[in-house]
Amino acid sequence: MKPLLLALLVTTAAPAYAEDLLELNTADQVRAYTAVGRLELDGRGFCTATLVTTDLVLTAAHCLFNKRTGQRLPLDGLTFNAGMRNGRAEATRIARRAAIHKDYTLTNPDPVTSVSTDLALIELAQPIRNGRITPMMVERNRRTLSQVALVSYAKDRTEALSLERSCDVLAQESSVQVLSCDVDFGASGAPVFVMEAGVPRVVAVVSAKADMDGQKVALAAGVETTMDTLRLALQDGVVTARTGLPQVRSVAPARANIPTQMTGAGAKFLRP
Repeated sequence: MKPLLLALLVTTAAPAYAEDLLELNTADQVRAYTAVGRLELDGRGFCTATLVTTDLVLTAAHCLFNKRTGQRLPLDGLTFNAGMRNGRAEATRIARRAAIHKDYTLTNPDPVTSVSTDLALIELAQPIRNGRITPMMVERNRRTLSQVALVSYAKDRTEALSLERSCDVLAQESSVQVLSCDVDFGASGAPVFVMEAGVPRVVAVVSAKADMDGQKVALAAGVETTMDTLRLALQDGVVTARTGLPQVRSVAPARANIPTQMTGAGAKFLRP
């Protein structure tokens, strides 16, 4: 493994979408993913989020902040629209409480630490008990993966979920995954998952998009060690979660370990 520089993305050129990106336009196509929804951000855009129990939603921590001021968004401005398709949601709920990773800061200069801590759990004001919506299971065991899938909303595909069925795991350092998934603005918080017996299990959450040697990639935060501590933080009325996540080891400024064959011009990243 050789280090590859991660620097702030300075271009917002639209990516060329992966060939296996499927827009889920019909009820049959979206049925397995109705737990995934659009998280509306107080009129300031949206992220993607996932219902993981009847009243808990998993997303990226940076979605809960005003990017311009750096302040937390008001909870009553966060609305989760489960399974939204063509302007209609299977269920709509507002937020009651939210917990973020205790080490997350919006302006962290180290992309490895920034991505690995970019996790938040939102408690809904009312649970979603709807026979058409089954919460997604969260993977509890750390394991090495070679391929994953991703489902999200994003810029230019805001009204329906899109499924990327096969993304390669290009690298992993601590809780950060570098994926060949092609994400865009709005995909932040989207579930990265594996299928087991036809059931999706969430293994990570999308944090940032990146360009690496001209290849569009996604950076995601692993979730296997965070759920219990985030949930406890909500129960204790604490908005900043004290997690048992292992510390990301010290690396050279703005560097992460990437496979040798991926080294070259550098990976530039930006929150999607």
